[in-house]
Amino acid sequence: MARLLILIALCVLPALVSARPARSSYLTVKGRVYCDTCLAGFETSATTYIAGAQVRVQCRERESGRMTYSTDGVTDQSGTYLIPASDNHDNEICETVLVSSPQKDCATVMPDRERARVFLSRNNGIVSDFRYANNLGFQKNTPLAGCTQVLQQYHEFDN
Repeated sequence: MARLLILIALCVLPALVSARPARSSYLTVKGRVYCDTCLAGFETSATTYIAGAQVRVQCRERESGRMTYSTDGVTDQSGTYLIPASDNHDNEICETVLVSSPQKDCATVMPDRERARVFLSRNNGIVSDFRYANNLGFQKNTPLAGCTQVLQQYHEFDN
């Protein structure tokens, strides 16, 4: 009886392990694009998210800075983008970058919010196929009415 169990374990266990679905060679880069409606320089309670914004995932060689990879995506109704990107960029610097906004009154790229680093490699200990990028932002041409009150909330917490 023990031999039968060992035989089953030796035959069935490898079959179960090899039946695991193969991992895709793509990762999904996820993030959001927002409109800084109060010109605060960061997301506030008055921030809106932009549907139809174009975002690019791009990678460059660390040493030369030469572009090696680029793929584009568009945000959905919630301002979220999901961009499939290849996962073989171990020795490269990859970023999400704002391309354009469909909102004419919120199309100015915010300094320091126009790009976000993202790791497109499976050799970094992350098990998930998703790679999350910091939110990217455009700023409104003129602040919304009521922004003074919104920004006042943040001053209450300053020490």
